[in-house]
Amino acid sequence: MKLAEALALRSDAQKRLAQLQARAVGAARYQEGEEPPELAADLLAAARAVTEEIEALVRHINRTNASTELEPGLTITDAIAQRDVLALRRKLVTAVADAAAGDEDRLGGWRRQLRSELRQLTDVPVADLRREADDLARRYRELDVRLQEANWATELIT
Repeated sequence: MKLAEALALRSDAQKRLAQLQARAVGAARYQEGEEPPELAADLLAAARAVTEEIEALVRHINRTNASTELEPGLTITDAIAQRDVLALRRKLVTAVADAAAGDEDRLGGWRRQLRSELRQLTDVPVADLRREADDLARRYRELDVRLQEANWATELIT
């Protein structure tokens, strides 16, 4: 089985678990004199089985990610960490640029100020931050493509 297939199976299992949990919670209590729509104990048992399936998949996925290199010295696990940090950095830089741009950015660069209103200033280079955010987004996409390619090329370690 390819790593990508295991990732898809894990995602499906996580969705099934959420559905089983919601159904079990809904069936856990019912009014006296009525029959429950489903047996909560049966749903709970099925959900527990799915958690075991998820655990097995995660173990295999983690082993595979930790031992497969995208390039010498860069495992899939390392690349995932890099990708996650690129997303965090982009979010950070974008938030600061948005805050620095203020209302003027949303109104196309023009904002009327009243005499009594204090001027808003910034000491961060908004254009530079926007370029940095674009570069981070590009690097994220490129790394994500490499990870997706590796997922479909790599056999899952069992």
